[in-house]
Amino acid sequence: MIPKVYKEVIDLGDGREISIETGKLAKQAHGSVVVQSGKCMLLCTVVSNYKQADVDFLPLTVDYREKFAAAGRYPGGFFKREARPSDGEVLTMRLVDRVLRPLFPKDYHSETQVMIQLMSHDEDVMPDAMAGLAASAAIQLSDFPFECAISEARVGRVNGEFVINPSRAQLAESDIDMMIGASADSVMMVEGEMDEISEEEMTEAIKFAHEAIKVQCAAQERLAEAFGKKEVREYDPEREDEDLQKKIHEMAYDKVYAVAKGGSSKKERGAAFGEIKEEIKATFSEEELEDFGDLVSKYYRQAEKAAVRDLTLNEGLRLDGRKTTDIRPIWCEVDYLPSTHGSSVFTRGETQALATVTLGTSREANQIDMPSYEGEETFYLHYNFPPFCTGEARPIRGTSRREVGHGNLAQRALKGMVPDDCPYTVRVVSEVLESNGSSSMATVCAGTMAMMDAGVQMKKPVSGIAMGLISDADSGKYAVLSDILGDEDHLGDMDFKVTGTADGITACQMDIKVKGLSYEILVNALQQARDGRLHILEKLTDTIETPREDVKSHAPKMVTVRIPNEYIGALIGPGGKVIQELQKETGCTIVINEDPVTEEGIVEILGTGQDGINAVLAKIDSITFKPVVGNTYKVKVIKMLDFGAVVEYLDAPGNEVLLHVSEIAWARTENASDVLSMGEELEVKYFGIDSRTRKEKVSRKALLEKPEGWKPRPPRDNNGGRDNRSRDNRGRDNRNRDRNKD
Repeated sequence: MIPKVYKEVIDLGDGREISIETGKLAKQAHGSVVVQSGKCMLLCTVVSNYKQADVDFLPLTVDYREKFAAAGRYPGGFFKREARPSDGEVLTMRLVDRVLRPLFPKDYHSETQVMIQLMSHDEDVMPDAMAGLAASAAIQLSDFPFECAISEARVGRVNGEFVINPSRAQLAESDIDMMIGASADSVMMVEGEMDEISEEEMTEAIKFAHEAIKVQCAAQERLAEAFGKKEVREYDPEREDEDLQKKIHEMAYDKVYAVAKGGSSKKERGAAFGEIKEEIKATFSEEELEDFGDLVSKYYRQAEKAAVRDLTLNEGLRLDGRKTTDIRPIWCEVDYLPSTHGSSVFTRGETQALATVTLGTSREANQIDMPSYEGEETFYLHYNFPPFCTGEARPIRGTSRREVGHGNLAQRALKGMVPDDCPYTVRVVSEVLESNGSSSMATVCAGTMAMMDAGVQMKKPVSGIAMGLISDADSGKYAVLSDILGDEDHLGDMDFKVTGTADGITACQMDIKVKGLSYEILVNALQQARDGRLHILEKLTDTIETPREDVKSHAPKMVTVRIPNEYIGALIGPGGKVIQELQKETGCTIVINEDPVTEEGIVEILGTGQDGINAVLAKIDSITFKPVVGNTYKVKVIKMLDFGAVVEYLDAPGNEVLLHVSEIAWARTENASDVLSMGEELEVKYFGIDSRTRKEKVSRKALLEKPEGWKPRPPRDNNGGRDNRSRDNRGRDNRNRDRNKD
């Protein structure tokens, strides 16, 4: 018997609906839902252990996977089983995690898993836009201590109209692609890319998405009430000691405030704060530290945070001595690495990124093979964050989710400025060499300069900045911080990264840690970010103002030509013989693709030497050469035959045609060698396909004047002098008559 099913339906307002259903699947999970829109179905399950883990953080795992069976496909590669998550899946995990994590209590440390699976795919529905809704809905059906329902929604703008959760086809026409995460009361997360929109337009898009999210949150609450709202589980809270907290605050606050006001470097500041902490710990006995040493460290961190925040709110000063709007000193350099196709160094304060650019053919495009999307990227960016950049030694375990997310943000910031007609596949790699605040924005700046250094004809340069916020709800004071430090990221109320050109925003990523952030503060932060972006952009353009006119001498040059479809096979040759030999002879890389619309062959020629590229072009011209009837062409004799000479077109080496002995001269010619010699160059006229021989016909004599008194030879009569041998007169009729007489 099918169990009772509970269901809520969300109307998106344009004929589309999202349904949330529970009660049928995965009932042993602490909460489970199926979210469906069209034929797209997501299953989300949540489980949290009842025993607290022995850690001082929330061990939350958000996992999002797309099953290939959902799209009726097999996994690619040798092993026909889904393996490690793709970058696209990792990015969706991060989007959901960033909204869920702040809503668990700070002292809740139970191992918690949120697992979201794409079970059925619909080409007109992008599943990542519903992942946050599914996660929150499943948690609402559980007994987890969780603050409130949230949801996420994608917003696009097509023809000036905002659209919630647009299809991929709509997104291709949209100038905004933003994912917003929020509760009914507060916006908590924003991430996306834009086509140079204004700060006001971005704010309007966030407001539009928030209204849709409010409806989705209400639907979750109705579903939980219908299903039966569970009592929130009890758990062992962290130990607290108000007297100890007050004591530590009094011992640490003024000293920390003084150090923070001194405007020191990260290393000096860290050492000074460490001394203060050790001084406080020294006032306790070993037995006391063994009993409540963890509380001493916890309360010291709280006192340190309070002192630094108060310094900024009260005096407008920051840890490194800057004012709230100041940008750290910047220095830049391009063409730093001699062998790369493009390189740059961007240093801002204690954050440094080294970017490289590599140019290639479409063969080097990044292939994306997900159940929900198949395609390729001809521009992509990889971001590396090694331990030494923060002065640490720790295990290296492959590419982290953080590296995937930061690299994606920088890629989205830059990709809109790569021209559509760029012939290259462009790969940017950012190596973070120092980090103290916003290495992803340093990557954007370094990437811009490296691409211009490589000769990529960017439409406009892009810069990026990370903003912070410190606010006090009681007093109403707040301070927006430009170009935040790492410490300011941890102790602040907002981490807001924004990138753009001089004309508008190209990408953003925002995490808000306080409730009810007003749109007024958001707009002020965006405007202050614009001023900072323009300041940084000026530093970039002072270093390299415009893209180099051409790629470097050691970088490959790219030439793209189109050939008719029927010549693709001739260029490849039997078993690839022609193209392989051509690549070997010229040192060029040749890639042939077929245009899906025109079915033409698109030939990409990549080589460092112009002579090699010219040789490939000449070969293509030769293969695709098609003479025009009535035109005159220069040819060279390459072979003598009894009945004429084989000549080769000088404009298309390798293209041969027979010059028949009768077309060499007006006078009767017995042998071609009587008039022509090997290697001789001459002109011929092209007559197309001869109706009698069905072969191409060229003539030399057609370009010569007729000799005086010349008369054409009389044509043969129909019988050709063979009257008695004609088919109808072979002496056989009389035989038939004789047989008939018998």
